[in-house]
Amino acid sequence: MIEWSVTLAAIAFIFLVIFLILTLRKLMETIAETKETLTDARKSVTSITDEAEELIHEANKISDDVKGKMEAVDPLIESVHDVGDMLHDVTSSIKRTALKNENRKTIHTQDKEQNQPVRIKLK
Repeated sequence: MIEWSVTLAAIAFIFLVIFLILTLRKLMETIAETKETLTDARKSVTSITDEAEELIHEANKISDDVKGKMEAVDPLIESVHDVGDMLHDVTSSIKRTALKNENRKTIHTQDKEQNQPVRIKLK
């Protein structure tokens, strides 16, 4: 009976060892696949990092270019603003002059379709 028990224990131990060997092989395959995946991920991240860095440099160049062009256009915008102020002053002056002048003038023209005079009154 002891011999049978030892034999049975030995057979159980052999099955256990075989099962552990098969499990360890599967685990090694999984670890190898994970290693490959991580290697590919590192390569991709490195590539993306390089492209992002290049993109940032290009964006900085464009930003500097835009800043330079804006600085070049600033005097033009100020000049246009000054012209607008000047036109506003001239318009205001003309309005004041027109209001002071109480003489109303009428312009006579001829309406071509009806052959009747058209009158325009200026204030």
